[in-house]
Amino acid sequence: MFLGQVIGSVVCTQKDESLTGLKLLVVQPMKNAATPAGKPLVAIDTIGCAGYGDLVYLAKSREAGLPLGLELVAADAGIMGIVDNYNATT
Repeated sequence: MFLGQVIGSVVCTQKDESLTGLKLLVVQPMKNAATPAGKPLVAIDTIGCAGYGDLVYLAKSREAGLPLGLELVAADAGIMGIVDNYNATT
């Protein structure tokens, strides 16, 4: 899993059936709560309530669709939760 910040959304008039009813959000991967890491990516919102500016944690690959109860879903990343508090020491 990794951290990310929601920076936008994607609207598709046509998409894979496994994505029907799911929000697609643009997420900037984060090294920590304040430092971007890498290029933005599109993730499915498996919890259904993430929005612009939220710090979220994500899963990649096959794990992206597991919260939906699907073995395979046409997505490379999925939002697993919204981070309420982030505290780390280095």
